[in-house]
Amino acid sequence: MTDTSTPSLKQLSIQRTAPGGPKRRRWGLWVGAALAVVAVGAFVLRPGKTEVQVTSVVTTYPSQQYAQLTASGYVVAQRRAAVASKATGRLEVLNVREGSLVKQGDVLARLDASDVRAALAQAGVERTQAEADLKRQQALQAKGFVSPQTVETAMTRVNATQAAMATAEAAVAVARAQLKVQQVNLDYTEIRAPFDGVVLVKSANVGDIITPFSSAAGAQGAVVTMADMGTLEVEADVSESNLAKAKIGQPVEITLDALPDARFRGSVVGIVPTVDRAKATVMTKIRFEKLDPRILPEMSAKVTILSQPATDADQKPLLAVNPKAVVERDGRKQVLRVKDDTVEAVDVTPGRRIGDNLEITGALKSGDKVVLSPPDKLAGGMKIAVAAK
Repeated sequence: MTDTSTPSLKQLSIQRTAPGGPKRRRWGLWVGAALAVVAVGAFVLRPGKTEVQVTSVVTTYPSQQYAQLTASGYVVAQRRAAVASKATGRLEVLNVREGSLVKQGDVLARLDASDVRAALAQAGVERTQAEADLKRQQALQAKGFVSPQTVETAMTRVNATQAAMATAEAAVAVARAQLKVQQVNLDYTEIRAPFDGVVLVKSANVGDIITPFSSAAGAQGAVVTMADMGTLEVEADVSESNLAKAKIGQPVEITLDALPDARFRGSVVGIVPTVDRAKATVMTKIRFEKLDPRILPEMSAKVTILSQPATDADQKPLLAVNPKAVVERDGRKQVLRVKDDTVEAVDVTPGRRIGDNLEITGALKSGDKVVLSPPDKLAGGMKIAVAAK
């Protein structure tokens, strides 16, 4: 007999899949695949960076449009001296230092002159004695101290007196000459400025032995080196191949490395008639139109020989850029300034051509990077990649 109240094993089994489960998994896979396709498409079709070349906004000067040739050189004082003494002695006094302004005849230094002063005093005593002897002989002759006993004796005395007077006069002349020699020697111990100028170098100190010939061990020759600052000129080396472009009187613009923001006017005053064989250059001398106290000897200089004189306006700085960087968009002149990896359009007003550049005014500054020859499709806000040079 069968018990119908007991459940069968099939009725007690666990159902492991919900109705409709496989369909839901397939739907999720399709959604994921669609999203992947969209992402890939977006990556492939996204806008790329435009590769461009850039150039810089520079500061230039209108005078550069008159440039004929350029050269480099140094500021040199045309009147310069290493001041020494003709005497030999120990330096006792030094009245100047580097940078001291001196006038012609000023005593720069003084040597120990004790021996010269002693010799001068002795020469003075000898002169005084000789002059006294001469006066005594003259007085004896005037009084007629000649014995009248015999003519022969008288003549002998007269001759002796005259000889004594001649000897005395000679002694006076010698004493005067010795005195003058010692005075000259004393002058040699005083080292004086040969002209108005500035002391550039101090070569000796108090206590040094000064000699006209400084080959002696421990001895010095020149005490100081000085220059006349009113004779400063630029000596520039001009290539012999460009020498035809340089003429006496031609206007020149001078810039100094030490004063980069200053520009000085000048003119060609001399061309040395010889060629440096090693450098194939000719030295050209350029005189400043107006000297500036800031200009110092041995400053490095660059000179630009001009076709016409530069005016004050020609020497005022302005901004310029390669003309290929300026484009016209919607009737306006613009440049595309690089900012990080994007560009921004900046309106500009073009001006004169200055050499290879174009004058511009606008919201730019020197050193800004702008796109060179920007393509028509490139506009402000777009991303760019700077091409390797």
